Amino acid sequence: MAKTTAHYVCQECGADYPQWSGRCEACGAWNSISEEAPRDSVPLGAGKTRKRSKEHVEFLQLDSPAAELPRRVTGITELDRVCGGGMVPGSALLVGGDPGIGKSTLLLQALCAIGGKAACVYISGEESVEQVRMRAGRLGLAEAPVRLAAATNIRAILDSLETDRKADGAEVLVIDSIQTMYMDALDAAPGTVTQVRACSGELVRFAKRHGITVFLVGHVTKEGQIAGPRVVEHMVDTVLYFESKRGHQFRILRAVKNRYGPTDEIGVFEMSDAGLREVTNPSSLFLADQPEDVQGAVVFAGIEGTRPLLVEIQALVAPSVLGSPRRAVVGWDSGRLAMTLAVLEARCGLALGAQDVYLNVAGGLRITEPAADLAVAAAIVSSLTGEPLPHNTVVFGEVGLSGEVRGVGQRQARLKEAAKLGFTRALAPRQTAEAEKHRKPSLEILEIGHLQDLLAHFATTAHITAEHTSQEDPLALTRGRRH
Repeated sequence: MAKTTAHYVCQECGADYPQWSGRCEACGAWNSISEEAPRDSVPLGAGKTRKRSKEHVEFLQLDSPAAELPRRVTGITELDRVCGGGMVPGSALLVGGDPGIGKSTLLLQALCAIGGKAACVYISGEESVEQVRMRAGRLGLAEAPVRLAAATNIRAILDSLETDRKADGAEVLVIDSIQTMYMDALDAAPGTVTQVRACSGELVRFAKRHGITVFLVGHVTKEGQIAGPRVVEHMVDTVLYFESKRGHQFRILRAVKNRYGPTDEIGVFEMSDAGLREVTNPSSLFLADQPEDVQGAVVFAGIEGTRPLLVEIQALVAPSVLGSPRRAVVGWDSGRLAMTLAVLEARCGLALGAQDVYLNVAGGLRITEPAADLAVAAAIVSSLTGEPLPHNTVVFGEVGLSGEVRGVGQRQARLKEAAKLGFTRALAPRQTAEAEKHRKPSLEILEIGHLQDLLAHFATTAHITAEHTSQEDPLALTRGRRH
């Protein structure tokens, strides 16, 4: 009889080890490796061959005619936008987010919205049926045609759904959450990598086989990643992250993977007493509390997925009382802030090495595109000089290491969104002569080719005192270097 060997798996990343270790070498997590049941498969001995499979795989040509799969539209515009225009039959979607951010509420609202057009099933492994009904009643959705169940055995769930297909089969299924599901054939606790991977695989195969849409709710770790395993993200078709900063009422639904639509698309929601309310014009909402002509505050014209979005970037530059000045960033990449500060100091002569720099993206939004470089630089210079940019100005552009400002994509969409919200000026990168011919300016565009051109907009009333700089006026130093 073949001897079974112990099997050790990291519960953070899914790495396998022949013996226990205190630290996972793959992801660096401590005390995350635990013993699990040995694998069922035994390697074949020398001279042995596998039996032929009786299952036949049919191969089709790439250009073979295929039926169009109509998307299931929920009617919640922001959710449909992030999904690529609606839910594709036979797809699996993974929704992750912090506890209490609204994942269950959003999916319950989506099921109730589409319940009249498709058979919907909501299975909760964390709440009882009565608790789900109480939440639906609080949201005013108690009369929606949605079937509920409280179960955690994945085999019992799939067998029940198979039986119900003969009568009224499910077309949209929500599993809340995948970390509570288990397969009784595996000797592992619910939430471990083995259980989550096996349960997700069964659900994905069930969705493909029967053409239903499956939503999997996933918890996140303290680092913000979906807990348990990243292997689940490879198995599903779409990965959605629900984001929010503590204390903000806004919720950002972001697509980081989508086989049937664009990635980096976002949907904006606002939490209210009646549940999540979609925000159709997030730019006006993010700028609702924007004061006029405040130093260190700049409006950035960004792009999230296919949507132009205007958001305020705030910077504060203050003398440091510590040996190592602080660099605090909220909503942006700290590495790009360090690069922008280095370029301002090396190419423009601004003395920022002894200054504390604080940067914040208002509204709890997280910006990832490099087009925000110029807006961040403008906010820092505005705070350093004490001179604000006019409140009717938007800024966008990517900054290179030599100080040049490079063009960014979807320029016209950014300018159109700014003009729609009443902005009259834009600080933007220079564009080619060919692009200039097709431009229809709806607002005044001040082109910036180098960061030194940006400093010229602060030169009228700006003077920096000795406690902000090293005994010299950085704008005068800049003009000297320019020539």
